[in-house]
Amino acid sequence: MMEEVKTSTRALLVSAVILLIILVTGPLGYKFSMVPLQPSLVSLLIAVAGGALVFLIGLVYLVIAMRSDLERNRNLVIVSMILGLVPVGIIGPQMAAAGDVPPIHDITTDTANPPAFIAIVPLRENAPNGYEYGVTEAWPAEKLGATTMEAYPHLKSVESDLSVADAVDRTEDALRAMGLEIVAVDKEAGLVEATATTFWFGFKDDMVVRIVGNGEGSRIDLRSMSRVGQSDVGANAARITDFVDRF
Repeated sequence: MMEEVKTSTRALLVSAVILLIILVTGPLGYKFSMVPLQPSLVSLLIAVAGGALVFLIGLVYLVIAMRSDLERNRNLVIVSMILGLVPVGIIGPQMAAAGDVPPIHDITTDTANPPAFIAIVPLRENAPNGYEYGVTEAWPAEKLGATTMEAYPHLKSVESDLSVADAVDRTEDALRAMGLEIVAVDKEAGLVEATATTFWFGFKDDMVVRIVGNGEGSRIDLRSMSRVGQSDVGANAARITDFVDRF
């Protein structure tokens, strides 16, 4: 019995480590074009489900190890349980967040007249998601705009006392501080386009900031759109909010 417990606890630790490897290699495999998107996403589900299972099995083994006074095995079980919770702790909140926001990936502060991508259009040529606003059958412009305003009522145009040129400069600074890559700047048109790239999957979200004169100041509108995925899990709205706070 004791030998079986020892073997099982070691196997549990090995399983927890393998799940961590799956957690890391799935997204990185897609990022470096070694694994298609769907399998890489499935790998995350496997890591989460497996991690939860490791934790539950660990509870049983922990009781056995404590009753048998197997201190070393007890420590191995505790380590396994902690490692099993890592995928759950990282991916679990994101999965929960996906259920709290609408399944959209094109967010703007001006749903009536969204800023248009120009320089970024060629970069999205092979992207699953297009670049025009509200042209899909599932999400026509009116529905997309209404859903955006309902889900993110705090996203509004920014009124500034800066001139258009100064607002463009500040926009560039804010986007760079956020870690985005500046794609194009057109001071005459009052447009700044940039791209954000996520660390693990390498997902690319594009952002365009439109600045127009408004009396002695300027009005700033933003649009952030994912190239891949139906739902952005709130990432684009969060990016716009971050920009507004920095600006």
